[in-house]
Amino acid sequence: MPQEAHVYSYSAVLMGSPILLKLFQHNEHLAHQVFRLIKHYENLLTVNRSPSEVMNINYAAGQHPVVVNPAVYQLIKCAKAASMLPNSAFNLAIGPLVKRWKIGFQGSSVPPAEDITALLALTDPGQVILDDAQHSVFLTRPGMEIDLGAIAKGYIADRVRDFLHSQQVFQGLINLGGNVQTLGGASLASGAAWSVGLKKPFAGPDELIGVIEVNGKSVVTSGTYERWFEFEGKHYHHILDPRTGYPLDNALHSVTIISQDSIDGDIWTTLIYGMGVEQGCACLANKPGIEAIFVTKDRKVVLSSQQLFTFTLQDPSYQLSLGCL
Repeated sequence: MPQEAHVYSYSAVLMGSPILLKLFQHNEHLAHQVFRLIKHYENLLTVNRSPSEVMNINYAAGQHPVVVNPAVYQLIKCAKAASMLPNSAFNLAIGPLVKRWKIGFQGSSVPPAEDITALLALTDPGQVILDDAQHSVFLTRPGMEIDLGAIAKGYIADRVRDFLHSQQVFQGLINLGGNVQTLGGASLASGAAWSVGLKKPFAGPDELIGVIEVNGKSVVTSGTYERWFEFEGKHYHHILDPRTGYPLDNALHSVTIISQDSIDGDIWTTLIYGMGVEQGCACLANKPGIEAIFVTKDRKVVLSSQQLFTFTLQDPSYQLSLGCL
């Protein structure tokens, strides 16, 4: 019997994205529990509406610390650690710039340079003060804002995986829109790998550069083609460089991270995107649990290694490079 006959798909729209859950059992109650769990974390972490625990922190900026849920606190602590790495392209305090650009939220013009300069002064992650004993977060300056959009989906994908494990479900797939977390393989009988498409930039939704095959791993892709606008002939995408306040401008169209945990995928897509291919490859040489696929603007697909996945190129207009050389 073909594999599709054994896989049951459930879908919802949450976090502004279509959510897909695949299970090897018909269990609408379990699917409902998964979607309810996602909604729970969305309500805790969102900065797009009130109330949320993150918005409570932002509203209190420059005034007082805010005690938050331990899970929210640990996620913020993780995000701050990534933000404090030397020359990091990850910044949990980038909220004021994200809100000003509004890319993906009807933003279609470039903010004045003086606005960017003023807002950059409010994005120092060192001014996010954490108290481990109280689980409190304090933004020291009025106007500061935390934005966990670069890490929340990965965190939630991992929580869904852990919940499914607690329900004795060890094979399945959860796609949170750019974050794919797989459990086990794609077949109960053979253990065949899950196939995850690598999208072709600025093409139709079904146009792929190639296919990534993984077993029990996370696949996270971030690219310039996801949310963007064009202004006076120039392309502006949503991946902002916290060091300049403007969209990151390098040779890359996308970075895909393959890892055990989806939260690592979220963090490392941003970090590696900021590094570029050469520096990113050098960094990943010391990270055996993290692998990357780079798609460059000159149509190259560069694989850092292939220990955690296999990749099959489908678009002959792209050149495949096996290993960072």
